[in-house]
Amino acid sequence: MKNAKNHYDYVIIGSGFGGSVSALRLSEKGYKVLVIEKGKKFNSEDFPKSNWNVKKWLWIPILRFFGFFKITFYRHVGILSGVGFGGGSLVYANTLPIPKKEFFESASWNHLANWEEELKPFYKTAKQMLGAAFNPKLEFGENSLKQLAHQNNDDDKFESTEVAIFFGERNLVVPDPYFNGEGPDRSGCNFCGGCMVGCRYNAKNTLDKNYLYLAEKIGAEFLIESEVYDVWQNNKNNYTVKWKSSTKLFKNKGEIKCKGVIFAGGVLGTIPLLIKLKQKSLPKLSDKVGNNIRTNSESLLGITSTDKEKDFSKGIAIGSIYHTDKYSHIETVRYPSGSGFWRTQMMPMLDGNNWLERLLKVFMELVSHPIKWFKVYFVKDWAKQTQILLFMQTLNSTLSFRKGLFRMKTKVEKGTAPTAFIPEARKLVRDYSKIVDGMPVALASETLLGIPTTAHILGGAVMGKDIIEGVIDKNNKIFGYENLFVCDGSAISANPGVNPSLTITAIAERAMSKIPVKS
Repeated sequence: MKNAKNHYDYVIIGSGFGGSVSALRLSEKGYKVLVIEKGKKFNSEDFPKSNWNVKKWLWIPILRFFGFFKITFYRHVGILSGVGFGGGSLVYANTLPIPKKEFFESASWNHLANWEEELKPFYKTAKQMLGAAFNPKLEFGENSLKQLAHQNNDDDKFESTEVAIFFGERNLVVPDPYFNGEGPDRSGCNFCGGCMVGCRYNAKNTLDKNYLYLAEKIGAEFLIESEVYDVWQNNKNNYTVKWKSSTKLFKNKGEIKCKGVIFAGGVLGTIPLLIKLKQKSLPKLSDKVGNNIRTNSESLLGITSTDKEKDFSKGIAIGSIYHTDKYSHIETVRYPSGSGFWRTQMMPMLDGNNWLERLLKVFMELVSHPIKWFKVYFVKDWAKQTQILLFMQTLNSTLSFRKGLFRMKTKVEKGTAPTAFIPEARKLVRDYSKIVDGMPVALASETLLGIPTTAHILGGAVMGKDIIEGVIDKNNKIFGYENLFVCDGSAISANPGVNPSLTITAIAERAMSKIPVKS
């Protein structure tokens, strides 16, 4: 990591999927690039052995926790996100699906381009760069989901996931297998289940091992543990980016001049910053900033078994997917043995019309089956004996972000509010629990408050035909300004209904392909 100079062609805010693509492609085109990242840089040995090591795992600066995983709760949704050099790739479950046709044909953006055809070559590039490969090993959790699909006569709708993992010989270090030796050495996956607490075995294809690694080799520079708080337009093609330290008690500050800016801090980074800039520094931003925010209409539920012989922790983070219909999907999700932090957040999975009714139902459930629930809560190894199931849909409803007194506020914009009580998801979980002989559980925030949790918050700076309809055009360029772009989940303008990382990467690849080589 280098100390930032005073002038660059492009400053990229954030090093996640969109930011890393931008860093490499702009550097290849001859531009002088600086990436500013709020989080820390992690080597394999820096990751915690389990998520009980919350200081290494969670990002809570006020407590001096500078990990790579952030949990944020708003009125309508709880959001799981990544922080660090490599963004969400450090903590995501590696899954790289291409959405179904309904995503590309969504009315929210299908008038701008034939997106399925437009993005096809960029999906191919993104898969090559991220080292996509199909999970070769189905473990107990995946085989149980396969059995559920079979029970529903849906054998053809179950498949192993395509993921960003190097499946070489287990733990064997080999020269770069992806970029003709230009990338770093790699090690084969050992199927420990630790993808989401940080891969300590050099098998996960995080962005610091592909896009960012290659970008640095050809001249991109990085300023880590630094947060952008202002962007000024000096004249038509010149900006000043102001940053401050994000981890030091005594804040360092600095200013950088540049000709263009790529906003790539994810929805929780880009949207609050753009809302702030619109009020002062960049007033010509669209009034749509903060609108059209989507989740994948998700539900995160679990099944805990008291049978010690059952082991859900072996494998990769998400090893299988069952397409229950053209709008819905369910995936098996796991943490490694010993990572039981989430047990502190779990309650029985129950429904009810309001929080009081649900609280009473929880109480009655625990009183009615005290021994059974005692065993569930006090299983020796929660991750080993718990299967998490992630249910997602492409159904459209949107939120908006607005500036609050201390942080962003959410408001239902279109459709119904996101809900934790999706009947189809709960039926699938109950059916799965019978197969594995376990007890269905849910996050307390879902059971009591009805607030769903998402790891896939999207939108807020969506595409449109003009500044009235969107924040950016179909090439990710911000309306009203030259050389300003949004290349992250904020730009996703429809609901993919599946893990969005590959789509964010592909759209960023397309956006960068539109920028000419530096003359």
